[in-house]
Amino acid sequence: MSDALTYRAAGVDIDAGHAVVERIKPLVKRTFRPEVMGGLGGFGGLFDLSGKYKEPVLVSGTDGVGTKLKLAQLLGRHDSIGIDLVGMCVNDVLVQGAEPLFFLDYFATGKLDVDTTVAVVGGIAKGCELAGCALIGGETAEMPDMYPPGEYDLAGFTVGAVEKSQMLTGEAIIAGDVVLGVASSGPHSNGYSLIRRILQRAGNPWDLALGSVTLADALMAPTTIYVKPMLDLLQANPSQNPAHPCADSSISVHGMAHITGGGLKENIIRVVPDGLGIALEASAIVLPPVFDWLMREGNVAREEMWRTFNCGVGFTVILPRDAVAAASALLARHGLASSVIGEVIAASGDERVHIG
Repeated sequence: MSDALTYRAAGVDIDAGHAVVERIKPLVKRTFRPEVMGGLGGFGGLFDLSGKYKEPVLVSGTDGVGTKLKLAQLLGRHDSIGIDLVGMCVNDVLVQGAEPLFFLDYFATGKLDVDTTVAVVGGIAKGCELAGCALIGGETAEMPDMYPPGEYDLAGFTVGAVEKSQMLTGEAIIAGDVVLGVASSGPHSNGYSLIRRILQRAGNPWDLALGSVTLADALMAPTTIYVKPMLDLLQANPSQNPAHPCADSSISVHGMAHITGGGLKENIIRVVPDGLGIALEASAIVLPPVFDWLMREGNVAREEMWRTFNCGVGFTVILPRDAVAAASALLARHGLASSVIGEVIAASGDERVHIG
């Protein structure tokens, strides 16, 4: 019949979906851990926890990459946005001391472009390798009429685990502890609605030199994945792992925070117990060139910067002052710069975060 319809005619190309799966299989396989059971193609991803933990607490997280996707699609840079997706999820579960175990992604588009999809999933696989977690499943959804041509959306989901006795709850934080700020690679995946407005006002100067990189490179730098360095830092406490090669009795981590939406102003305080606050030293937080450009070009008030961006500090560790030297040295061996940016204080009134 001449008017017979097919799924392809309706806008969904099953063959393209199969082509994506075949091309991503070797990328995904590189992320597998010994605990992964089976491979791609099942209805659910399988992960064997037996024998690894005594009292495991599962910690889950989900996130997207916000409107940074708009820049990725505008610039045709699809190979690193998946790293952002993984980073935003695994860095969150890390805050409670959890090791990310596995990851799943959701990729949705109006019309499946095989090369673009493989590039995105390749970035997700790379992010999982950096985090040490397995990419054990996902969903690729082709939905005609839901998205304009060339656009797609992403979401990620991770599950981690931590021994119940080693969870970071923030209860150990006391007044006098210091806030160690750990460097970010750039804006990570936060504040991009404001960033895009500033770009529009400035005429989208993608090739503008900011130090040794262009503005486009600085804005598209993938989110730093802090998992392996921070787990190493936690394990360096001899009370947890006396055989660790960098065991140091002075290292005792009391809390961690991932600096995401809400910036420095709103994220660190989330892990600090009631009755305590934090005092951050503005002079200790030197804005990297991309943030300095955004502030100047957008005429963004410093207070707005604090509550929108990470301002060069993508992760923080709260610990005793005498642990700073050993912790900073360990992080430096992982290639991460860090410095003290403030301290924990007794709270006074309703304002628990002071930046001055």
